[in-house]
Amino acid sequence: MTPLKILINGAGIAGNALAFWLCRLGHNVTVLERAPRLRDTGLQIDLRGHGIEVLKRMGLEPAFKAKSVPERGLQVVDSSGRRRGYFPVNTSGKGPQNFSTEYEIMRGDLCRLFYDATQDRAKYFFGTSVKSFANMDDGVEVEFTNGLTDRFDLLVGADGQGSITRRMMLGSGPHDGFYPLRGTFTAYFTIPRPIQDGEDYIATLYQASGKRGIVTRRHNPHELQVYFVCIGNGEGIRDVRRGDVKKEKEILAEIFQGAGWETEELLRGMMDADDFYCERLGLVKLDSWTRGQVTLVGDAAYCPSALTGMGTTSGILGAYVLAGEIARHCGEPGKSALDDTKGLVAALEAYEQRLQPFMAQVQKGVLKDQDGPFDKLLSTTFGIAMIHHLAGLASFFQVNLGKWFMREEIRWDLPDYEGLHART
Repeated sequence: MTPLKILINGAGIAGNALAFWLCRLGHNVTVLERAPRLRDTGLQIDLRGHGIEVLKRMGLEPAFKAKSVPERGLQVVDSSGRRRGYFPVNTSGKGPQNFSTEYEIMRGDLCRLFYDATQDRAKYFFGTSVKSFANMDDGVEVEFTNGLTDRFDLLVGADGQGSITRRMMLGSGPHDGFYPLRGTFTAYFTIPRPIQDGEDYIATLYQASGKRGIVTRRHNPHELQVYFVCIGNGEGIRDVRRGDVKKEKEILAEIFQGAGWETEELLRGMMDADDFYCERLGLVKLDSWTRGQVTLVGDAAYCPSALTGMGTTSGILGAYVLAGEIARHCGEPGKSALDDTKGLVAALEAYEQRLQPFMAQVQKGVLKDQDGPFDKLLSTTFGIAMIHHLAGLASFFQVNLGKWFMREEIRWDLPDYEGLHART
């Protein structure tokens, strides 16, 4: 087999995971990142289900564990700070994870883990990305934002929920594939707060009326992660220019004013935070992830929204399946260049056919769940009291409540690709 020349647009988790597998196969891999350096920032993420198994097949589980966050579980508190329910990590090694998993890590640490495992084999270019491309009979012609051009056998868009690659691939059609959850936003930031005596690494959820939620998590003894969640009540943020952090903070401060618990202290911390980021939640849904010699992976193709708890797992799994199908269809020795082209087309078709049933289950009902019965409970003080009562009962009877909210239990068999096995 002649090594394929493959360009990945985006050096995030999905892009770097794909680079890992493609380099293991011996392909010529280039990764572009528009940021001036690796974006090893971001708050806490996790792996679940099939994503954990893929990590093990990469051989990176020990390195992951060395960087993991030792979160013990999640507690639900009321406005006085009283614990109303506690849901510990499932440490049995069997069944689905809970709200917290045994595989919690900071986004930047996972991104760098994959980068460090590939930087000596893949070519990384920072401060540039794809400006335009054109599908050809035998590949794709790509122009970079730095003015250079090159031809590749395959272009993969791994540039996230707001993917520029996806928009260019779809052309000037009426829809870019992103379906927002109405008025639903999450803001992320950290504040300095030293760990207190007796404090453990436990996530805390506080739910206020008016569909306002706050989550705090600790990843080190010096800082606290803070998540402000607006469900259906953040329409004011929608029209704010991306990157106008000052305006986004002002609107969030107005939305969360008077929410109770530790809100005022956390809002003051938000105003001073220099790592603030506000994300519009939604799904990416496409009839096809591929056009010619261009395909998409991760959030660029099938963002499931943070509400499913499966975004990171889906991206890592997609990278594994895409590389696996390339190995299966393009990995036989002695093929001609024409055969390689046909094999790549077949690989991209198989990638979609294999992964789409998984993603359909992950994304099922997310858009329809808006204004559902549980959503209405979040609106009123009485509804919040009911949630506290149910959380207390579930906690008392040790019910794994997390599995009802996360989309980890998927009826789908993880394929085994012989071509991806580590070479000894």
